[in-house]
This record gives sequence, C-alpha cells and structure tokens, in this order.
Amino acid sequence: MSETIFAANREVTVTHPDKVMFPADGITKADLVAYYIRVAPSIIPHLRDRPLMMQRFPEGIAGGGFYQKDVPNYFPEWIRRIDVPKKGGTVTHVVCDDAATLAYIVNQNCITPHPWLSRVGKLDRPDRMMFDLDPSTDDFVIVREGALVLKELLDELKLPSFVKTTGSRGLHIVVPLAESGTYDDVRGMSEDIAAVLVGRLPKTMTVEGRKAQREKRVYVDVMRNGYAQTAVPAFAVRVRDGAPVSVPLAWREVRNRKLRSDTYTLTNIFRRLGQKEDPWEAFGRSRRSLKEARRRLEKMM
Repeated sequence: MSETIFAANREVTVTHPDKVMFPADGITKADLVAYYIRVAPSIIPHLRDRPLMMQRFPEGIAGGGFYQKDVPNYFPEWIRRIDVPKKGGTVTHVVCDDAATLAYIVNQNCITPHPWLSRVGKLDRPDRMMFDLDPSTDDFVIVREGALVLKELLDELKLPSFVKTTGSRGLHIVVPLAESGTYDDVRGMSEDIAAVLVGRLPKTMTVEGRKAQREKRVYVDVMRNGYAQTAVPAFAVRVRDGAPVSVPLAWREVRNRKLRSDTYTLTNIFRRLGQKEDPWEAFGRSRRSLKEARRRLEKMM
C-alpha cells in the first residue's frame, strides 16, 4: 500500500502510510510525513545547505534504529547531495533544502534529521555554537535556572543567544555566528564558557562527561561544536513516546515553572505556532564574530 503526496512541486510516494511509528500514541508514518510537510516552512531554514545525518527507524520506535550519513544509491537524482571528505575517501550526505526532500527522507523512516552546524561551501566554519543542558534527573527547575545564568553570561560577552527545548530532557542554547572561526575556535570558546558557567553554579552544573561522576547535576554538553558533529534542529520530532518536538522559545518562557522539554509534541505544536510569533525571528540577523567575545572571556577568566 502506498499513497502519493505533493510537496515543493514534486510527487513523493509514501509507502506503508499506515505503519505505526509511535505505538503508544498510534502515530503512523502518514502522520509523521504530514507533520513535516506542514512544519516545513519553519524547519527548512534550520536544515538548508547543511549536510544531514538521518536517524531511521524502519519498524518504528519500538524496533531498532540507526544513524545513516551516506545517501543510499536508490535515492532519486533530484535529492541534493554533498560529498564530504573523510579519512580514506568521502561520505555523501543528503542536503535538505525543501519540503519534497524532507518528505522523502521521512518516508525512509527518518524520524529525526540531524544537520551539521556549518553549511555547504564553508564546512569548516560553523555558523552557530550550541550548549546542550542535559539533566541527570527529572529536575527541570535546575535546567531552567542554568539556562538563564548561561544567558546572563553570554549577554556579558555580548553574544546573542536563543533557546529551545530539545524535545527530550533538556534545553539547547544556541549562539548565531558569523562563520569567521573554525570548529576548533568555536569548540574551545564553548568549553571555556561552560567552565565559567560551572564556576557560577558548581552545585547544579557540570562539564563531567562521565555519567557516574555527574551526581544530580546538569551536564553542560558542548560536544556538538566539533567538525562533522550534528545537532537536533528546531521543530524536529524526537524518538520518544508522545512524539515530542524541539521548539524555539522566548527567553521569558524559560521562567515558566510549567515548562518541560517535552511540553510540545507533534499533536499540539501547531496550536502554539498559530498563536505565537517566531521567537527566533531575529536569529539570522544576529550573527556575531567570537573575536571580541574571546577577549572579554579571557578577562573574565
């Protein structure tokens, strides 16, 4: 069984549309494809011009999943690709620039697309820096508090910051960059900022990579800020019961005690989008170089 849909002026065949992808919620592949087509105007700006890794679940989230970087040979010619050098050869990634490509990869059971932090043409120059506040417990209060202190720190460095739910357990804080630094520059800067944050909140924040050593503290993860690393984009569906979605927030919303990382889901996100303006509307206009911020950080440290 299959059905044909239209996206970005292309026909895309959805195979096995009744396949249940989220058993606890009864969400099918057709539901997932319909979600991504509807949210395409919001998510495509976070995917466009970036190599993509696909998180695929052929039997839905109840079955085993896997991450796939390389484009299978059977993908149609109209799917954009980028060859990325690697040791001993290259990896050919999907580049998702439109709703048709998005619908096609979702039909391939890709529940969550994971883009790079840099774009085609400047693969070694990330245009965003990311902090992932990953809690060790279900205490979301300390995640919110940590995010607000991190915003204060970034404000002191005169770096604009934007926040979103991860759709899983924590929050992502993202800084738009002017593509003037390498991944090593961005990674080093993020590590130093994380260290300052932990210095301000030593009882609730940590940069300890080993889970056993974190105790109940929130892990300030900056590992995404490395070459060829990927991150969950805004509006992506996560592989968890309820089909939670990573959603951009206004900073004032982080103070809301009712906020959870999985507050917004595939089934309720459009109510929010219909009622609120995009809190990340200024993201693309807010890019900054890290040079001045680095000098301020060195004085601070």
